[in-house]
Amino acid sequence: MVDGTGIDTAKVREEGLSVAILGAGAGGLCMAIRLQQAGITNFTIYEKADRVGGTWRDNTYPGAGCDVPSMLYSYSFEPKLDWSRRFAAQPEIEEYFEHVARKYRLYPHIQFGSEVHAARFDEATGLWHLEMKDGREVTANIVVSGVGQLNRPFTPDIPGLESFEGIRFHSARWEHEHDLTGKTVAVIGNGASAIQFVPEVAKVVKDMTIFQRTPNWVVPKADRPYKEWEKKLFRAFPFVARLQRWLIWMTLERNFLAFTQGSFFGKLFEKASKKALEDAIADPDLRRKLTPDYPAGCKRILLSNDWFPALARPNVHVDDHGVERITREGVVTKDGVEHKVDAIVFATGFEATRFLAPMDVAGRGGLDLNDAWAKGAEAHRGVALAGFPNFFMLYGPNTNLGHNSIIFMIECQVNYILQCIEAVKASHARYIDVKPEAMAEFNSELQRDMQKTVWAAGCSSWYKTEDGKVTNNWSSFTARYWWEMRQPDFEEYSLAGANT
Repeated sequence: MVDGTGIDTAKVREEGLSVAILGAGAGGLCMAIRLQQAGITNFTIYEKADRVGGTWRDNTYPGAGCDVPSMLYSYSFEPKLDWSRRFAAQPEIEEYFEHVARKYRLYPHIQFGSEVHAARFDEATGLWHLEMKDGREVTANIVVSGVGQLNRPFTPDIPGLESFEGIRFHSARWEHEHDLTGKTVAVIGNGASAIQFVPEVAKVVKDMTIFQRTPNWVVPKADRPYKEWEKKLFRAFPFVARLQRWLIWMTLERNFLAFTQGSFFGKLFEKASKKALEDAIADPDLRRKLTPDYPAGCKRILLSNDWFPALARPNVHVDDHGVERITREGVVTKDGVEHKVDAIVFATGFEATRFLAPMDVAGRGGLDLNDAWAKGAEAHRGVALAGFPNFFMLYGPNTNLGHNSIIFMIECQVNYILQCIEAVKASHARYIDVKPEAMAEFNSELQRDMQKTVWAAGCSSWYKTEDGKVTNNWSSFTARYWWEMRQPDFEEYSLAGANT
């Protein structure tokens, strides 16, 4: 049987092809399920941790949750009809991915405690050789990276950090054995994790100082628990939940308009944020500190109902002088003041622009990925890399969003990658490799579109490199991405050794 892509799917299902999936987070699990459904069962998920869940396994800080509505932050083919609230908290999201892994019987395919240290492509055989951190080596025809963008916490190299004698850790690796109750705590950074854990931790600490580099645009979060009658309705009539999912996607899709330079919708976000600030903060000096001087969306717009009220607490302070160094007893700011603290929590984000780091990846002719990405990471449609055959990425360069669900993007990518894998199988090719000129043309157009967005404005953010290249975000609506990813244009690829 030949499908709409010209692939003999019956032939595809008859033959084996080995697939290595890196990571058992949202992307890796989705890829594995779709492979199974396509009849491709010779795959292994290599996961460095001891559980599935990815970022939702790792980020367990107080108040951790998602800023995408729950109905949309789930697979379209596996809806959850009993979410507890509109914006789910971390434990419920982690449980969802554990449920998915159990339901689709993925655990026999997962090797936990398996961190890939290096990957090398052998052009003669069309095989990838994967070297594990423990010294093991495995091979696979296809490699799909599902490690994502937000898995390596970033801790700034502040002078004197190692001399600090108190408690210190990154929010993405929260050390729950350290009780912060009654402690004096420094929070370095004020991004997406800080606005979630600060309101919770502020309730129990003696004193807290947030060392802020730049303020954020923070807008109210339309969160609430789902009523029991709503859950019963969703269970009885699943199409109602699907309709709500579609309406949420449409509403969020409109928000991309806020990310174009000079956007009217961006001004609405700024207005909502300023009102929330004024309603919660009476101190004019604190209001000044918390008011951004860049357009909304240039940095990530944050959602919270309790961030500003938390900063108004008498035991919470905001310092914007900048951190100069760390001492044995605390934090010294650039105005010369030493703030003595018992604990330091870093809310400084991730090494988002490094993508596959610290993995060493070598493609055709020994091409080093670090050399290929010397001017900033890029990929063809966010999933394929010229010179790195049979290698695909989920949540890769320029596929992050500021307005919608990354799960939607991942499903588009999985559908696209699956068709590439099936093309290799059906043609008996050693490998498939995107043509350099196709990848260059795609990224040239993408970066031209990017100049119309606020991400290309003057502020610094984790969306772009130090040189100003936006490597993380998609430059348009998710609907456009879906349209472009419906099926590969195989004229953009070379199939080596294919039967013709």
